[in-house]
Amino acid sequence: MTNVSSLTHAISINPTNGEQIGHYPFESAAELEASLSRAITGFYTWRSQPVEMRSQALIALARALRDNAETMAKMITQEMGKPNTQARGEIEKCAQLCEWYAKHGPAMLTAEPTQVEGGKARIEYRPLGPILAVMPWNFPVWQVLRGAVPALIAGNTYVLKHAPNVMGCAYLLQDAFKRAGFADGVFEVINVTPDGVSTAIADPRIAAVTLTGSVRAGMAIGAQAGAALKKCVLELGGSDPFIVLNDADLDEAVKAAVIGRYQNTGQVCAAAKRLIVEQGVVEEFTRKFVESTCKLVIGDPLATDTYIGPMARFDLRDELDRQVRDTLEEGATLLLGGRKAEGPGNYYEPTVFGDVTDQMTSFKQELFGPVASIITARDAAHALELANDSEFGLASTIYTRNVELAQKLAGELETGGVFINGYCATDPRVTFGGVKKSGFGRELSHFGVREFCNAQTVWLDRH
Repeated sequence: MTNVSSLTHAISINPTNGEQIGHYPFESAAELEASLSRAITGFYTWRSQPVEMRSQALIALARALRDNAETMAKMITQEMGKPNTQARGEIEKCAQLCEWYAKHGPAMLTAEPTQVEGGKARIEYRPLGPILAVMPWNFPVWQVLRGAVPALIAGNTYVLKHAPNVMGCAYLLQDAFKRAGFADGVFEVINVTPDGVSTAIADPRIAAVTLTGSVRAGMAIGAQAGAALKKCVLELGGSDPFIVLNDADLDEAVKAAVIGRYQNTGQVCAAAKRLIVEQGVVEEFTRKFVESTCKLVIGDPLATDTYIGPMARFDLRDELDRQVRDTLEEGATLLLGGRKAEGPGNYYEPTVFGDVTDQMTSFKQELFGPVASIITARDAAHALELANDSEFGLASTIYTRNVELAQKLAGELETGGVFINGYCATDPRVTFGGVKKSGFGRELSHFGVREFCNAQTVWLDRH
C-alpha cells in the first residue's frame, strides 16, 4: 500500500490505521495556467509594497497560524503520523519564524553603499519573481515556511507544489495566508503531476526553484532548472554523523542522540543517523542508548505521551525494512527492534544496530525511519574519517569536553552544519543547508532572504 497518488488524484492515507482520508484531483493545464498567472500578477503588487507592510503581513500570518494551530496540527498527525505534541510544536515554530523575519528581515534588504573609483555605488536586493517550491511531507508546514517566509519578505511570491500525501496540510496553509490578508497570488498552492512540475519550471513566469527531498528528486529538478537557466536551492538527503569521544558527558550525549535519531519517528533529513563512538566508551554508550530507546512510547500519535508514531508512507516502511534486513545479512548486531510492528498501522519498531562497519547498508545509505547505527572509532581522527566517508553532507554533531578539539574537527567535517555538544536544530538566525549530495544553497538567516534576490549594483555619478 502506498499513499502517494493515483493517475488522477493525490491521495492521503492515515498511517495510523491505513484509512484513506483525502483525495485531491490533479489540476488541469488550464488550472495550472491560472495559478501561474495569479503568481506573476501578485508578484508585481507584492514587490511594490514597502517592506514594512510585508513585515506586518507576516505578523498577521503568525497570528493566523496560532489561531488555527490545533486544526493544522491534527491534520499533520492524520496525514503523516507525526506525534501531535511535535506537530503542535511545528506550528508554533512557524509562527515564531514569521515574527522573527518581520522584525529582522527588513534590515537584511537594506542597500549597501560603497565608494568606487570615479564615484559611488550601492548594492540593492531586488526580488526575482514567483518561486516554485517542491516540498516534502515530513515537516509539512515548517519546511514550506522555512523557505517561503524569507522569500516573501524579500518581495517574491511563492508557488507551492506539496507532497501528494499531505495536500490537506497544503490547503490549510493556503487558508492561513488568506486569513492573514495576503492577496491572491502571493502564496499559491498547485496540485500537479511530475509533468505539471516540469511545465511550471519551464514557464518564464517562474523565476527560480527550490526543492527539499530525495537525491533522485534533486537531480531531476536541478537538471530541469538548469536547462531553463533558473537558479535553484536543493536541500536533499542526509546520513548525519553523531561523534562521541572518550571524554564526552555520556548521559548528555545519549539524551541528545536519542532525540536526534528518533524525533519525528526518525524521518528527518538531518537526523543523527550514524552514531560514531570512540572505542573507550562505545560499550557504555551503547548500553545507555539502548536503555533510553526502550523507554520511548510507541502508539497513537494523538496521545500526549507518544514519541514514536507510525511512519508516513507504507512503501517507505517496506524500503526501510529491506535496508534493515540487508544490514543484518552484512553482519551487524541487532540490539533492539528490527521489524515492522504487529497490528494495524504503519509502525516500525525503534531499532538499534551495533558493530556497524563502513561497508554496510546502514552506513552507506540514508535510513529514513527509526533506525540507529552504532559504529566504533579507534580515536578522534578515525571518527572524523568515518564521518566524512559519506556521499552526504548535511549536518554533524560532536560530543566532547575538549571544545578546542571539537572546533578543530568541525573545520574538517564536510557538512553544512556542525553541532558541538548539542543535536541538530534549525533557527532563523543561522543558515541551514548541505554539501555533496545533500544539495546546495542555504535557507534561513540573511542568506535565505538573499538566495532569491537580484543583488543589483547601482552606480552613482561615475565619471
